Amino acid sequence: MEISKILAKCDHTLLTQTATWDDIKKICDDGMKYKTASVCIPPYFVKEAKEYVGDKLAICTVIGFPNGYNTTAVKVFETKDAIACGADEIDMVINIGALKAGMDDFVVDEIKQIKAACGNKILKVIIETCLLNEDEKLRMCKNVTAAGADYIKTSTGFSTAGATREDVDLMVKNVGEGILVKAAGGISGIQDAEDFINLGADRLGTSRVVKAVQGLEGSGY
Repeated sequence: MEISKILAKCDHTLLTQTATWDDIKKICDDGMKYKTASVCIPPYFVKEAKEYVGDKLAICTVIGFPNGYNTTAVKVFETKDAIACGADEIDMVINIGALKAGMDDFVVDEIKQIKAACGNKILKVIIETCLLNEDEKLRMCKNVTAAGADYIKTSTGFSTAGATREDVDLMVKNVGEGILVKAAGGISGIQDAEDFINLGADRLGTSRVVKAVQGLEGSGY
């Protein structure tokens, strides 16, 4: 697979707590240079980043991150604020405790409210697969489909594990028509990224693919 096609599916990500504007500016520069799908950054930097990149790059940010247990009202406010600041895409974390308690109607309603707040912007729903059993993963495939989100996403990258091939395969096979899959967390490089794409992932949340490409360039690629 051409590296440009892999990069075009990457949300080039920097969500560490210590990130500064200089760090964010650098990944924006990389995102524009390598034509990634977006950069995924903390909400605090969205306005400045959007002003910096203009229409050259999509800006993605995170909502209810990384634990997902904010109230729905807070998540909706975060979403509206992020979009007002210029976010093009929203990655939200579900209320994992509500799912585990069997409160699927609540989970679906929360996603619907956040999707409504997104308007025509893309919404990706992080289900944190490493904390779920198989039944819960299957229920979330149904819940995300019922709520009308755009993507189901494996992981925050801040919990006990990231994307696995088994989880991506399960999600691809069980989401409804029109729902795409994003693999995130622990994607180690170009081959890993290609494997997830071949399994059916439409987006990848990673910083390592761009770094791997830069490494190839440094070696005379």
